Amino acid sequence: MRQVRQKIRDKCKREAAIWRVRALPGFIVVALIIGLRFMGQLQFFERLALDYLLRLRPSEPVDERILIVGINEADIQRIGTYPIPDRHIAALFTTLQSYDPAVIGLDIYRDLPIEPGHSELVQAFSQMENLIAIEKVLSDRSGFTVNPPQGLAPKQVGFADAVLDSDGRLRRSLLGTSVDADTSNDTDNYKFSFTIRLAETYLASQGITLENGIRDPDAMRFGSTELNRVSPNSGGYVGADDGGNQVLLNFRSGLAPFRIVSLEDVTEGRVPEAWIRDRIVLIGITALSAKDVINSAAIDGVNPGLVYGVEIQAHAISQITSAVLDGRPLLKTWSDGWEYVWILVWGLLGISLGRIFTSPLKILLGLAVSCVTLTGVCYSLLLIGWWVPIVPTLLVLVLNGTGLTALLFYRYQQDLKSKIQDRQLIIDRTFDSIHNGPLQTLAGILRTVQERPLSPEQLYLDLKCLNQELRDVYESVLGEISTQRDSIILSPELKLDLTRPTHEILDEIYTYTLARDLPCFKTLKLKVTTFKQIDTRPLTLEQKRGLCRFLEEALCNVGKHAVGVTRIDVICKQEQNQNVIRVIDNGVGIDSSSGTAKTEGRGTQQARELARQLNGTFQRLSLIDTSSGTMCELRWAAVAVRMKDEG
Repeated sequence: MRQVRQKIRDKCKREAAIWRVRALPGFIVVALIIGLRFMGQLQFFERLALDYLLRLRPSEPVDERILIVGINEADIQRIGTYPIPDRHIAALFTTLQSYDPAVIGLDIYRDLPIEPGHSELVQAFSQMENLIAIEKVLSDRSGFTVNPPQGLAPKQVGFADAVLDSDGRLRRSLLGTSVDADTSNDTDNYKFSFTIRLAETYLASQGITLENGIRDPDAMRFGSTELNRVSPNSGGYVGADDGGNQVLLNFRSGLAPFRIVSLEDVTEGRVPEAWIRDRIVLIGITALSAKDVINSAAIDGVNPGLVYGVEIQAHAISQITSAVLDGRPLLKTWSDGWEYVWILVWGLLGISLGRIFTSPLKILLGLAVSCVTLTGVCYSLLLIGWWVPIVPTLLVLVLNGTGLTALLFYRYQQDLKSKIQDRQLIIDRTFDSIHNGPLQTLAGILRTVQERPLSPEQLYLDLKCLNQELRDVYESVLGEISTQRDSIILSPELKLDLTRPTHEILDEIYTYTLARDLPCFKTLKLKVTTFKQIDTRPLTLEQKRGLCRFLEEALCNVGKHAVGVTRIDVICKQEQNQNVIRVIDNGVGIDSSSGTAKTEGRGTQQARELARQLNGTFQRLSLIDTSSGTMCELRWAAVAVRMKDEG
């Protein structure tokens, strides 16, 4: 039962770690992106994404219901003046009317007479009931409006005002507006656009009339097709001006969506009659010098991002007539709530990649597939008329996916580094165990052999002891690995817990080492020990292990080299705010000047490295005050010891 509880606790800890390391940062990213979108910081990029996806759509067939008569640069040069005189416009009307078009739209301001031929134009206006002209009803920065031509009934006039986004580009079509907010309920002050007037006239010839919406009573409707009004937060918009009756423009795709002919083509009779009869004929300027262009990145224009105004009118009219007669989709958007749910779902997918895959490369591959899928879904939805958020969803997906990849790469590097450190640690521990055990025994055997010959029986016993010590090394290293670094194993029978007070551990190290069969220990007569509590709170377990190995090495050196030793002093205590471990013997001394880098043994090198880690000092020297003897000392500050990573 206890093991089951421990497994449950371990699982909970792992889940909590996954939450902190992966899920929680991912939710923070999702919240940040949603917050940025809510404040409108992403709408510029969302509108650009809409333009780009609209341009990517496959080309649609030419809309044969609409013919554009574009007065181009060649027409202006031929006539010799601009604006085009009223006489030429009247002659154009007469020629077009002879082909019996369904409706003619004049997308040129004609509020003032332009002689010669003004009377002829006024007469044409009064005689043509299927003619629609433009006016300007919304004041621009200069405060001016433009009146409609004289001689036209109110139903033959529509405004040509456009609603531009903050980046100066056109994505919406204004169908109706009140010219006086204080009297907006007065039908005389409500104006219809040039677009809706032409569409209304053409669809009326098909038996379809303009009515109020059913789902939205303030919307416009032709038959069963309701024109979806723009709200302040439609699609990628945040806090947009939705004054009047606006709809999103679903531009017709393709390089040549409409037939365009010149004024000269019409007057010279070069236009097939079928292109005009029962069609919508738009008359406008297609000369760059007239500067009648609109900025729109959703369609290809005469210059990058620029489209003639008469072409924009054609797109707006085609959108309505094609939706009513052909079922071509109008652009629609989800409610705010569903859009934020959509962003959250893709954000959760980005977070889940780290749970599904554990390899950084697999996460990147999954992220790439997810991004392609998301883009494909958004593109497919746009083809059927739904504008859904793509920029914020891509952001939460990519940021969460790449963040997890970077995290896994970091963890992979850390794990690799940890494995390398663990392997080096095992090597060091193995060498230390061999150095302080079997090598000491081997050194004693060699020393004895040099001094006197050993009998076969004694040599057999010594080698048998060496064999056992080598086997004990394996058991000792294996035990330390399995105990997860929190202990030191001196022999299969002696395992010391490194979490205990350091002076107690060192005392046991002393007892164990002095009991070993080293030659110089046999002459000892006096053993003086002082093991008092020392300040080792800042030390890591590995540093405490190093202290144990240092004392063991110092005592083994006495047992091997201190010939004739009779007294040993072992001190572990605090002196003047410093921790001190000191071993003094009265055996044969050493030459302190010989401790160069080339002659230093493994034990000396380890002692110097340990002193460096502790910001302390190490010294081994012969005693000057006595005829013989050696002191081995490690000293470091009792406080503010440099911390070192355990792993």
